[in-house]
Amino acid sequence: MFKPVGTPVSKLQIIELEADELEAISLCDRDAMTQAEAGDQMGISRGTVQRLVVSGRRKIIEALLSGHALVIKPHE
Repeated sequence: MFKPVGTPVSKLQIIELEADELEAISLCDRDAMTQAEAGDQMGISRGTVQRLVVSGRRKIIEALLSGHALVIKPHE
């Protein structure tokens, strides 16, 4: 969990980042893979990777700019 320092979790809105969203962002942004390469690595289509990256980035940006807590949900 990532949250603003000094604010109790009970007072924060929680945004949940799916494990697949984090993996897609990590492969594309940290590891500099193309979406097609990330899709091959994850066993999903390039279009699905694109959707995961876009939705994951939105959640991260919302949490950071609005001071919400960001929770990474494990794979089910």
